[in-house]
Amino acid sequence: MLATSSITGSLVTFAIHAIRDLGYGGIMLMIICSAVIAVPGTEAPMLFAGFNVYQHHLTMLGIIGFGVLGDVIGATIAYIIGFYGLHVWLNKLPGPAHVDEEELEKVRGWFAKYGPVAVFVGRLLPLVRAAFSYAAGTAKMPYWKFISFSALGSLVWISALGFLGKAVGSNWPSWHKHLGYVDDAFAVLLVLAIVWFVWRRFRRPPAALA
Repeated sequence: MLATSSITGSLVTFAIHAIRDLGYGGIMLMIICSAVIAVPGTEAPMLFAGFNVYQHHLTMLGIIGFGVLGDVIGATIAYIIGFYGLHVWLNKLPGPAHVDEEELEKVRGWFAKYGPVAVFVGRLLPLVRAAFSYAAGTAKMPYWKFISFSALGSLVWISALGFLGKAVGSNWPSWHKHLGYVDDAFAVLLVLAIVWFVWRRFRRPPAALA
């Protein structure tokens, strides 16, 4: 876990430097990356952006605008990847990544019923929020519906982090040190997800694995 903290701490530092050097463009770039590959996460960039508002280097309207724009762009990229065959690519991989048609139909049926709520709530969940965009695309959820609820959720999440970062103010250095724990939690969840997929895959009878 110490190695994980070192890696994630470097990612947080990179995000901070990107925003310090690029301003609003750095915010948008970091949030796009977070929405597509989940790192460096939205927490560190938006909290630091809020701290910059506290220092009068940036404006609250600006960091929220560019943060939401980056989140929407990133979510769209993830949605497109899911829509145009993420599950097909996963099925080519050996082991637990396989997604059969029966499971895919269940996902599509679930998103048909609960998609808007799932997408909105998913944008409010740290660590796993990027996964919902891929799932919505794979489930063929209508894009206009996906992006509407995604943008709404992003607005709430990004705004909350921005205002929190501003409220933290001079305590930012202390918060910066503790952001690694958020990423450690992500690492734990990732390991648990891998264990669950492996168990789920290999608990099937031999005929089901063929």
